[in-house]
Amino acid sequence: HLKDSRYKWIALSNTTLGMLMATIDSSIVLISLPAIFRGIQLNPLTPSNSGYLLWLLMSYMVVTAVLVVTFGRIGDMYGRVKMYNMGFAIFTAGSLGASLVYFHGQAAALTLIVMRIVQGVGGAMLMANSAAIITDAFPQNERGMALGINSVAAIAGSFIGLVSGGLLAAVDWHLIFYVSVPIGLLGTVWAYKRLREIGKVEGARIDWIGNTFFALGLIAILVGITYALQPYGSHSMGWLNPYVLTALIGGVILLIAFVVFETRVTQPMLDVRLFLIRAFAAGNLAGLLASIGRGGLMFMLVIWLQAIWLPLHGYRFASTPLWAGIY
Repeated sequence: HLKDSRYKWIALSNTTLGMLMATIDSSIVLISLPAIFRGIQLNPLTPSNSGYLLWLLMSYMVVTAVLVVTFGRIGDMYGRVKMYNMGFAIFTAGSLGASLVYFHGQAAALTLIVMRIVQGVGGAMLMANSAAIITDAFPQNERGMALGINSVAAIAGSFIGLVSGGLLAAVDWHLIFYVSVPIGLLGTVWAYKRLREIGKVEGARIDWIGNTFFALGLIAILVGITYALQPYGSHSMGWLNPYVLTALIGGVILLIAFVVFETRVTQPMLDVRLFLIRAFAAGNLAGLLASIGRGGLMFMLVIWLQAIWLPLHGYRFASTPLWAGIY
């Protein structure tokens, strides 16, 4: 009993560290983009380079959003701790790769995007399985407290990333990636040594068709929204771009097909009937609205605060990441 009592706090500590790292990296790059593009000597505002700006900004969040449900299901089937540990290692490898980009130009931007995708894969594994590991480790009467601590870490990570990104970018933009490496190594070794599989592993099959519908639909919508931020023709935004409209409409159709398909298979990737439970649906809707609000705030910090307000009020453009993070 004492051993189990100690283990639950080990599980909570490690998964909270994992969630903190994953969410810090969702915002730390956002605030540091001006310093990164100055460092790799690339102007992100020219038409030929704007795609690099958008994908460096969005790649981590797109990959995480697409894969988190899939990795959660795979964790249920093959072991949550296995997936979580692998996520810590992959996330650390992506952070190390990004911190070693000392060349310049479009090749540097492309490499950073690839490393952000790698980080996103690891981050999705961490996010998808941390709550499940906590649920397995804690008795029912303590799960609310434990999951609450984990959620606080996730929310705090988004804001810690903004401040730390501004502080580190003022010194050297490589530090925003390098700072995750020693913490990631510690967390990876700690997870492999101390976490153990105590939850029930399901002997189910992967719903490949449902996964495909979900991934392609969500990717299409997120990519469509991403490119809608670019000017199109004489318009300041790209919502009328045929490719954007095709991606958005196609994504909605694929997600509808996903919902229909999931109601007809015996082992769905996501049991969509859960949304008939009022508390479950309301909780997810509240989380979505909160994320939309935080996401909008982060975009304002990059575009409005750094590019417009701070320079107009006497702050040097080179120092805007620092002051935007502080504000």
